[in-house]
Order: sequence, then structure tokens, then C-alpha cells
Amino acid sequence: MALQGPAGSGKSYSSILLAQGLTNNNLQNVAVIDTESGSSNLYSNLGEYNVLILEPPYTPERYIEAIDVCLNANMQTIVIDSLSHSWEELLDYHSKLPGNSFTNWAKITPRLNTLVNKILQSDAHFIATMRTKQDYVLNQKNGKYVPEKIGLKSIMRDGIDFEFTLVFDIDSKNYASCSKDRTNLFSGKPEFKINASTGKKILEWCNSPNSQEDVLKRINECLSVSELMTLYKENPEFQKTLNADFIKKKEQLENLVKQPKHSQNGTYNSNPKQ
Repeated sequence: MALQGPAGSGKSYSSILLAQGLTNNNLQNVAVIDTESGSSNLYSNLGEYNVLILEPPYTPERYIEAIDVCLNANMQTIVIDSLSHSWEELLDYHSKLPGNSFTNWAKITPRLNTLVNKILQSDAHFIATMRTKQDYVLNQKNGKYVPEKIGLKSIMRDGIDFEFTLVFDIDSKNYASCSKDRTNLFSGKPEFKINASTGKKILEWCNSPNSQEDVLKRINECLSVSELMTLYKENPEFQKTLNADFIKKKEQLENLVKQPKHSQNGTYNSNPKQ
């Protein structure tokens, strides 16, 4: 899951409370990868969690090394506080590259993707915090373009929220709302303050026999459209929240069927009767 909010919104504190609930109050199984100058140590009164201080440069490769340290220590929950530093590091690197700015992204994107995939494929709960900044758009008024606030934007690659099961937006008064929710636990609910019970509720969902994560895994394992449609009909409670995932998998399967057939010598045969 991800927690995003401005400085002082309580992201670090909230992430440790979530980890407390996810581990049934056993913080010894929690590791915090700290890029915020050791700020996670401020909450040691909550329990004996582990802190790994990550110092510059905040490259994706160094994050991956830190994650491996935590995994090798059998940590059940890993807090990355904050993931924004990896993106800022890559932006700084990109700005110093010679040549075409657009084509230079080919040197950046794979590195970030490797870090994201490391998080997704590791056998542990992950909580990533991300800083936000005020975002603006230019709207035309009386013939002039005027900047207008449209809300807070995370300091991270656009679309990163798609990778997370849950995304909590935390305001300056420490109240959280859920902008991405594959669990159906928080979507449409009033703002609230995150506590250990929030993490415990998520843990119960993770351990449920037919959780949304389980359905998502089965979507990715489908080998035919008919198999996918059967899965869709059997899980009406997830049809809305996983609709985009069902559609994406359906398109992938249909594209596989449409692939042109080739003869054994590699020459495409446009007439299947020949």
C-alpha cells in the first residue's frame, strides 16, 4: 500500500501503526527503510521495530539492496519511508544526461520498473510513503491563462498508484481517505485517522479465503477468454474494483488469438486452406 501526503501529515507514524496491525502487534517483524534522516526513530515508543537508514545516493539499486537485507532477515512487513527520494534521484540523473531528453527516459524507466517489480514480487507486506506537492493547471480566463490549484500530486512517476492495492491520502491534520482500494474496505468511507486496527483489518482481508488479491492472481493466470469470463461471473463482489484488470487481461488474450500463424519455415501463410 502507499501513503501519500505533504510534510507533517503523519505518513511515517501512520505507516508504523499499519505495520503494527499487519503483524498482530509484533513490531520485531517490521523493518523501516528510512530516507528521511532517521525520522522513523521518533516513534520507538510504539515498539521494537527495525530501522535501516538509507543515505544518498537514493538510487533504485540501493533501495533494492535494502529490501534484500530486510527479506533475508525474514521481515513480514517492510516500510519504505520514503519512495519519493528514488524518483527525485532519477530526475536529477536524467537532467544531467547529454543528448535527447525524450530518448534518455529509456535509461531511467527500466531502473524504476525494476524497483517496483521487486516490491510487487517480494513475499512481504510493503508500505511505501510518498511526499506530495500542490499541483496546478492553466485555465484561460478573460483571454489570460491563470494557474489554478487542482489538489496534491505525489512526487513519483505518474500512474504509480496503479501498482498498489491501497493508496491512502493523508492531509495536514492527519486524516486519511482512500483514493485507490482493491479491498473494498475503505472506498466511499468518511475520512479517518489511521491506527493499528486499520492494519489489522487489512491483515484479515489478506488472509480471507477469496480475497481480491487472490482473484487478481487468478485473473493473471487465465489462459482463455472463456476461463476469464467464468472467473468474472463467479466473483460479482470484485467486478467493479477489478474491472480494469479483467478488461486488460481480456485484451491480452484476444490479441494472442489474433496473432498470425506461421509455417514451419517462418513464412506467413495468409491462406489457411493452402
